[in-house]
Amino acid sequence: MENIELRIKKLSEELNKHNHNYYVLNNPSISDFEFDKLLAELIDLENKYPQFKQADSPTQRVGSDISNVFKTVTHEFPMLSLGNTYSAEELNDFHNRIVKEIEIDPEYVCELKFDGASISVSYENSKYLRAVTRGDGTQGDDVSENIKTIRSIPLSISGENIPQNFEIRGEIIMPHKVFDELNEIREENGESPFANPRNATSGSIKMIDSREVAKRNLDCYFYYMMGKNLSATTHWESLQQLKSWGFKISEHSKLCKTISEVYNYIEFWDEERKNLSYDIDGIVIKVNSFAQQEILGFTAKSPRWAIAYKFKAEQVSTKLLSIDYQVGRTGAVTPVANLEPVQLAGTVVKRASLHNADQIALLDIRINDIVFVEKGGEIIPKIVGVESHDKNSSPTQFITHCPECGTQLYRPEGEARHFCPNSDHCPPQIKGKIEHFISRKAMNIENIGEETVALLYDTGLVRSISDLYKLKKEDILPLDRMAEKSANNIINSIEKSKEVSFDRVLFALGIRFVGETVAKILAKAFKNILNLSIASKEELMQVDEIGDRIADSIIEYFNNKEHTQLIADLMNAGLQFELQEDENESLSDKLQGMSIIISGTFKNYSRDEIKSVIEQHGGKNVSSISKNTDLFVAGENIGPAKLKKATELNIKIVSEEEFIKMIE
Repeated sequence: MENIELRIKKLSEELNKHNHNYYVLNNPSISDFEFDKLLAELIDLENKYPQFKQADSPTQRVGSDISNVFKTVTHEFPMLSLGNTYSAEELNDFHNRIVKEIEIDPEYVCELKFDGASISVSYENSKYLRAVTRGDGTQGDDVSENIKTIRSIPLSISGENIPQNFEIRGEIIMPHKVFDELNEIREENGESPFANPRNATSGSIKMIDSREVAKRNLDCYFYYMMGKNLSATTHWESLQQLKSWGFKISEHSKLCKTISEVYNYIEFWDEERKNLSYDIDGIVIKVNSFAQQEILGFTAKSPRWAIAYKFKAEQVSTKLLSIDYQVGRTGAVTPVANLEPVQLAGTVVKRASLHNADQIALLDIRINDIVFVEKGGEIIPKIVGVESHDKNSSPTQFITHCPECGTQLYRPEGEARHFCPNSDHCPPQIKGKIEHFISRKAMNIENIGEETVALLYDTGLVRSISDLYKLKKEDILPLDRMAEKSANNIINSIEKSKEVSFDRVLFALGIRFVGETVAKILAKAFKNILNLSIASKEELMQVDEIGDRIADSIIEYFNNKEHTQLIADLMNAGLQFELQEDENESLSDKLQGMSIIISGTFKNYSRDEIKSVIEQHGGKNVSSISKNTDLFVAGENIGPAKLKKATELNIKIVSEEEFIKMIE
């Protein structure tokens, strides 16, 4: 028995080494036939003696027939998206913003932007733990068993300075050769071919049977590590670490000392990408220094220290058949072109955005024109020009009345879009408000989707947000495709939403310009809905990040009697319209009335944490230095210009240690 255990261990180690040589180093040391013989021996031994199977056994690569029911997992570190740029001018603006903030020219790491499916893989004690899809960025699907079948992803790692726990972000791709072979098989079997490798990849990692995933021969490149107490101080250093631990890192990544080197890298790969064995759709540019990344921070959606340069989209021409006008949740009217179907970037395009009346007039777009279509950011098709006019065509006249409710449209001064002002009675606007209200980041009312919202509205059961809280199971059961379990789930989910915090309720109301982040700021500043509803414009604008446009929108919202009645109805239903004691907790008033700016990186806090501490002690965070700033908390790596300005304005400057003593 001891000999069998040793043989299983030796086979596992040997096969894992050959896997790494073949899939990561691209340098196989034995033939496929020899590899398969060793693997067959290991499978046979593990079946006979399962007690000796290794945790990182290469037999896990073949998958199993155990059905995966993907559970939802919350990301410890949100999977944010990158801001996009399409020109050298926009990239230069990005560079100038960074230089202005950190006051030196940074180093950048340039990487290929793989066109596949994002994945976050966790490791614990050097062992593969879990793999989770991007999902909505906050939470995704646990696809651990499927991802195990990808041979370029190590199940165990070794090397120096490996953290006990860490996450590594990567992109799962399907090489062109594998994609072509897969489509050949599908067509032979009478199945529809996949439109492009990206779609095939996304579908593959969500398959129920991981044995089928194993057959897809997916690959994975990793590009970013996240965790606590990481030893690397730069992104480039962390990539070299990951490579030494056995992860597949693109050999085409490059450390660029200047922005000129970045431009050269982009120019080279715009042409050379045609020779790659997989798809890329751009270049990712990241600030190399982690300390500088910390200073630059994040927006609500993306890091300020990274950007994606997208290559020029593929363009085709086709005939414009007609124009529809769609009304969104905010009342914005968007013209949409109906096209003769055309193949574009791997998909058949039948509709494309026309943006607004100005764009139609600028391009002189007319019915029956032959137009140029491309995918903006490779995702949403849009018309970018006219190849030729139909000889009988006439200029397009933008509609004057809402296509849904007949109300006359208006165009606010300084805006490009037309709006339907009938916000509380226009059907698509009401449905849109309900869909926004129940969404995950708002009230998170599960088990109700877009179709169910339409059904509830069309049957007259829900004509306002507050009607959701009047629903009974007996009302829902008669609806199409509605069983008792589904009805119960909807009612329970609506009931559970009454526990959602005030800031998310505020976001859910859909006040124009009040997004998720602004809602949190307003909730903290005004504590409850009454204080917010009676606040003057001056009081609103005293709150950090609240400007003219947001203040006017809030005042306009609360001046509408239908809105105040809606809030009253929701209050009666039991929703949270004030901060709870623990949310409103103040630790002291030691910083009361002080406007405080922070700069640099800190040992004891993240930038978000130190801002929270300032607020808990009565202070107010400000984003720029002025004569009204009372305190400058200086961390490490601060820019000399900020320090100089604070000194010139005679603002009190304290270190992190001095700040901690102030609030003790």
